[in-house]
Amino acid sequence: MGAGRAHRAGRDPLGPVVTIRVSRSDELALVTLDRPAALNALDFAMLRELAAAFDEIASGDARALLITGAGDRAFCAGADVAELVGRSLAAARADAAFGQATLAKLDTLPIPSIALVNGYALGGGLELALACTFRIAAPGARLGLPEIKLGLIPGYGGTQRLPRLIGAARALDMILTGRVVAADEALAIGLVNRVAAGDLFEAGTRFACEMTGFSQAAQRLAREAVRRGLDASLTEGLAIEADLSAAAFQTADAGEGITAFREKRKPIFRDR
Repeated sequence: MGAGRAHRAGRDPLGPVVTIRVSRSDELALVTLDRPAALNALDFAMLRELAAAFDEIASGDARALLITGAGDRAFCAGADVAELVGRSLAAARADAAFGQATLAKLDTLPIPSIALVNGYALGGGLELALACTFRIAAPGARLGLPEIKLGLIPGYGGTQRLPRLIGAARALDMILTGRVVAADEALAIGLVNRVAAGDLFEAGTRFACEMTGFSQAAQRLAREAVRRGLDASLTEGLAIEADLSAAAFQTADAGEGITAFREKRKPIFRDR
């Protein structure tokens, strides 16, 4: 996955070309949605490109992923509405299933992912951000699920991930009114993890680097414990935690971490 490498897709060679830029910055992978003239709208070609990019990143050696949108107006302004006209019931169902499957690839990446929300993150754009492990917003970011205004509901995971993140009442407030929240409110309700005071990419890089030095094996187990526990009772979740905590103790990295602590030195993790 070379620096500046682009994935291009388009069903009609005479039509618009969708570009997803995939690059590297040291240990970090970067995916940039590159349709600034369309506010980086998420069309079906872009979804296919994202699916391929996530597969490539999952099999690579990056230690964290940053996702952002080209330009300063939008992270992703949502689905490309022109593609939704005249869809049959079967096609609409298949489209939702593919969008959900694509974002599931992001949700289950073996490395942490961070959405850098510059400008608007609406509809499918917010759903893309919700599938990331973390979200960092620029002060001018605006986030929402406005599908209700078109007589629709979110279809790429918004009705499921948003309430798990901010609670059912707050999620229904956003979904049923379609209202857009500013960065400060998004931070207050837990929709974003941080609001960047300065350069958004630098803030995201600093945040990612807070995690990249630790054992990826331990991070995967911690994320699995949280993810599985959310769908279980407290008793079941504690059993999951006990099992995965015991598994962590069996890793070589745990042995190195404990030894380094006793020897008062920095551990050298090997991700195993």
